[in-house]
Amino acid sequence: MSRVLFTGGGTAGHVIPAIPVMRKLAQAGVEIAFVGSHSGLEEDLLRDEKLRYFGISSGKLRRYFSLQNVLDVFRVLLGVVNALSVIARFRPDVVFSKGGFVSFPVVFAAWLWRIPVVAHESDLTPGLANRLALPFVRTLCVNFPITHPASFAGKVLYTGTPVRPALVNGDANAGRRLLGIEPSKPVLLVTGGSLGADAINATVRRSLPELTAHWHVVHVCGSGKRAEITNSHYTQFEYVRDEWGDLLAAADLVVSRAGANTLYELLLLGKANLLVPLSKQASRGDQIENAEYAASLGFSRVIAEEDLTTTTLVSTVTEMATQLDGLHRALAAFVAPDSVELISAEICSHLPSHG
Repeated sequence: MSRVLFTGGGTAGHVIPAIPVMRKLAQAGVEIAFVGSHSGLEEDLLRDEKLRYFGISSGKLRRYFSLQNVLDVFRVLLGVVNALSVIARFRPDVVFSKGGFVSFPVVFAAWLWRIPVVAHESDLTPGLANRLALPFVRTLCVNFPITHPASFAGKVLYTGTPVRPALVNGDANAGRRLLGIEPSKPVLLVTGGSLGADAINATVRRSLPELTAHWHVVHVCGSGKRAEITNSHYTQFEYVRDEWGDLLAAADLVVSRAGANTLYELLLLGKANLLVPLSKQASRGDQIENAEYAASLGFSRVIAEEDLTTTTLVSTVTEMATQLDGLHRALAAFVAPDSVELISAEICSHLPSHG
């Protein structure tokens, strides 16, 4: 039986897109295992999957000076040792990396074992973990067709990002029933990602009198970030799991961060969207690049975080409400590749039976 070892971690975005690929390969008789951290995040996200899970030591890869970097060098080295041991036990034919700080030790260990690595990059430009891993990668699958790292000598394959069937098959009526709202009320869905976004949360709440005059506002605010607000046209969730596809289907307009996976999902679903990317003070600027790219193609509108105020939010949302037909026509030009099929086929091309 062929074996494929998956790895990725640090955030849900480094795990969830790999799940449809794992399921497809498992259905084809491939044995699957996953390497994540000891934090419990990755293992929890994979709790419904039939696979072997291995936790390894992992250090955060920082782009700035910190005394923690010294300790994390040793954690990464220990992670490499752990990954070598996992590979020795599982004996994979291929390693698939979704990125994140836990993936680098596994990719490097696979290279030492001479095992081919297929990696996936969601952002326009690779993050630090993937940049470090690129010399050890055979094929880099990319989310955007313009992504092509200059120093990468391997194969670049435009695949987009795998999206869960439950998201694609969301039911707008089920979403409205969950919210308890009438069919004619337009829905504004606001999300700051799985951890929430304090700047977006605060601005949306200050803007509720104006926003709820026209919209039913659905606010995914992040764990522990609910506020005591009484408004019949405002619904809060700390986190949404199983019903997320239904809520997205019900949404007429989405206000969101510009993480690559989230952005790709919005484009795939044809959702009119207003992006508020993380600033360079809080990130390497990848969300700004993602948002600028989507805006340049007419797929999105953007407000920089430093420009986000009650006035700019309400005025932009109000303007977009009058432009929904045009936004949907622009989004119709986005044609998504069959990500699961393309990535699965690339992984299978490196299996012994396809050699």
